[in-house]
Amino acid sequence: MSAAASTRADARTLRRHFLRFLAQSPLLASFGGMAVQRHVEAQDDAVLSGALKWTELIANADDAVNVWDFEPVLRKNVNAGHYAYLAQGADSFGTIAANRRGFDKIRLRPRRLVDTSSVDMSVQLFGQRYSSPILLCPVGEQQMFHPDGEVAVARAAKASNTLQMLSTVANFSVEDVAAARGAPGWFQLYPTSKWENTLAMIERAERAGCAALAVTVDVPARNLEPVERFDRDNDPKCQACHAAAVGQSPWRLRHMFDGLDMTGVTMGITGLTWSYIDRLKSATAMKVLVKGIVTAEDAALCIRHGADGVIVSNHGGRADESLRGTIDALPEVAAAVRGRVPVIVDSGFRRGTDIFKALALGATAVGVGRPYIWGLGAFGQAGVEKVVELLTRELKIVMQQMGSASMASISRSSLEY
Repeated sequence: MSAAASTRADARTLRRHFLRFLAQSPLLASFGGMAVQRHVEAQDDAVLSGALKWTELIANADDAVNVWDFEPVLRKNVNAGHYAYLAQGADSFGTIAANRRGFDKIRLRPRRLVDTSSVDMSVQLFGQRYSSPILLCPVGEQQMFHPDGEVAVARAAKASNTLQMLSTVANFSVEDVAAARGAPGWFQLYPTSKWENTLAMIERAERAGCAALAVTVDVPARNLEPVERFDRDNDPKCQACHAAAVGQSPWRLRHMFDGLDMTGVTMGITGLTWSYIDRLKSATAMKVLVKGIVTAEDAALCIRHGADGVIVSNHGGRADESLRGTIDALPEVAAAVRGRVPVIVDSGFRRGTDIFKALALGATAVGVGRPYIWGLGAFGQAGVEKVVELLTRELKIVMQQMGSASMASISRSSLEY
């Protein structure tokens, strides 16, 4: 067997081990027992389900009919460790399942004989108008899925005039991404244990023209098992990358940390309090949003501490095992905010109907994460563009069914739950 064939065989073996781990998870029962078991045996996606399963993978982005079509292509393209990083959830994956189940509790009430020949899906956020309420959430280290990483996503965002939020742990810098998009997006912040370093990144994002800073507050600690179970030492692709890092800083591929002394510095601080929001507000002219809010109490505190926006998020089921979807949390957060600042929601959105339901429940915009990464890992920029196109098309269709010709015309009267 050639070295290349041996490498491919090793990667397939590692993927099977990871999928077998998923099959043994309590998530299996959440998605329907033996039906999911059969999917796992066929190396289908056991974590993120929802589409008809076809035997042939799509050959190019334009062949996709929904966002799930990209996931098995990504899974074929990337190594098992990177797939585990993307697919993993907290504890037993219950919150990942809850994110999807939440949409099933909400039914739609279509309206007839309303003129929807012209549908305006544009939204305005902090003075910038975007073509739709769909935004691309921060996802770290996107070169794990495609060599062009966040830059490919930026080009896709430019093509569709879609908002992109860059992760603190992105492989490309905020300057690179702004240049590729032709305009700055937003910057997501993981606070570090060294304020001087955090402030340096904030100032850098502001100099690059970012209009908003979204501070993530939902991961002071968490339990993610798939990557821990993954045996990096026996994966040749992982070894090729990580062996090159011996003796180098682990931050070397995360270019927002360039020039910073990261010795002894950590992220995921457990000691943060609401005073940190006050500190951020005084440190930047950017709008400050709080990402990871799922209760009315915390939404009210966001307003009290001057937050310019609230992002309802459970990190795509990666933050905690709350067993509560963000679509379940959205109504109480929106009620507490009372329209004073934008409310954005993410985690588990896969269909235009999902997005419509969130808008009807009070969301200003809706973020997607894994779906556009599936597109990126499958076909690069073209895959991301197609994911945005599919979700936008589906949202337009459901708006026409509901008799909603604009964002302002979407209301709870379209929902039954």
